[in-house]
Amino acid sequence: MTLKTAQPLPAGAPRARRILFIHQNFPGQFKRIASQLARDPAYEVLAIGKDGCPGLPDVRTLTYKLHRGAAKETHHYAKPFEAGILHGQACLRVLLSMKEKGFVPDVIIAHPGWGDTMFVREAFPDARLVHFSEFYYHTDNADVGFDPEFPSTIDDRARVRAKNALQLLNLEACDIAVAPTAWQKSLHPKPYHDKIALIHEGIDTAYLCPNPDAAFTLPNGKVLRPGDPVVTYVSRNLEPYRGFHTFMRALPRILADNPECDIVLAGGSDVSYGARPADGQSWRARMLAEVAVDPDRVHFVDRIAYARYRDLLQVSAAHVYLTYPFVLSWSMLEAMACGCLVIGSDTAPVTEIIRDGENGVLVDFFDTDAIAGAVSRALREPARFAPLRARAVESIKAGYAVEEGIAGYRRLIDAAATA
Repeated sequence: MTLKTAQPLPAGAPRARRILFIHQNFPGQFKRIASQLARDPAYEVLAIGKDGCPGLPDVRTLTYKLHRGAAKETHHYAKPFEAGILHGQACLRVLLSMKEKGFVPDVIIAHPGWGDTMFVREAFPDARLVHFSEFYYHTDNADVGFDPEFPSTIDDRARVRAKNALQLLNLEACDIAVAPTAWQKSLHPKPYHDKIALIHEGIDTAYLCPNPDAAFTLPNGKVLRPGDPVVTYVSRNLEPYRGFHTFMRALPRILADNPECDIVLAGGSDVSYGARPADGQSWRARMLAEVAVDPDRVHFVDRIAYARYRDLLQVSAAHVYLTYPFVLSWSMLEAMACGCLVIGSDTAPVTEIIRDGENGVLVDFFDTDAIAGAVSRALREPARFAPLRARAVESIKAGYAVEEGIAGYRRLIDAAATA
């Protein structure tokens, strides 16, 4: 293992601060801040990720492999914890090898959700540890049990309760934590709230912005442009956690009330959160079997390149974003930055950003008629909603621009390194 160091500092300058990023799928949320620090000679940056992680071209990334998964005999409540131990053990081996080769970090910034940082203190007891505390599980008033179509059982609730064992260890181990939204911070136990800073990593508003000349070509060759009656829906994977089933059930009315519109759904057919249908098929297949739609007007484009994704948002006349009370998707903020009229679910943490009738529209997650009605109004009265679209752009620039996210992380890193 050869370690890449930063460019030499001028004579007499202090030693470069050594920053280690740890994320199973590095870079994840740390893409912008890791790249910026790597280009700054005041910092020496290294990263650890799981084998196969995307990495960054300007950040040396070391990877680990698990020697096994959680044993099938392990109680299913305890399997996430055992998996966390296995991730932590594999990561520890990389940390110790790194230490032997002379890299001792001043600050470690990590997403601990998979257990990677469980044994960081055994390798580097003096490093300042910053955890990205994305979510703390609850059996009520969050994702579990939210959707009556998929009611939670006592077994589910017990399993979720046990799942927080790793989260509590993470909170106890770190020097400071970061949460991206106030609601996500509020889910953590109150005794730790003073330990959690509120910093969203930010959206690149220079790249993600309105473009009157944008164009998006559908698989059938039709070209969509700003001003066309285009309805968009985006999710990493098409699944109930992001309201895919509800949106699909709203489509027949949207299509009937707006005979000229095209509806574009971007997302994979896997599962990011929750589970597949009981029969093992994808949610896309399941919902297409339930809801009949016109394939000439409803277009599934799967996962698409980021530039094409931006084009899609820029031609949207109505963008639907639905979610259980859960972690906030970047896609909602990116849609707002591109000037979309976002029709969002009246759920946390969406309501932290979208103010109904001011910079977007809020609807009941389960009310398909309300969703269809909001979409139809947006398509029929674009001038009425133009001010909301403009204020959506300003909302993201003012509160969620990547520059502010990077500045927040830099302040946190510098304070941690000094401490």
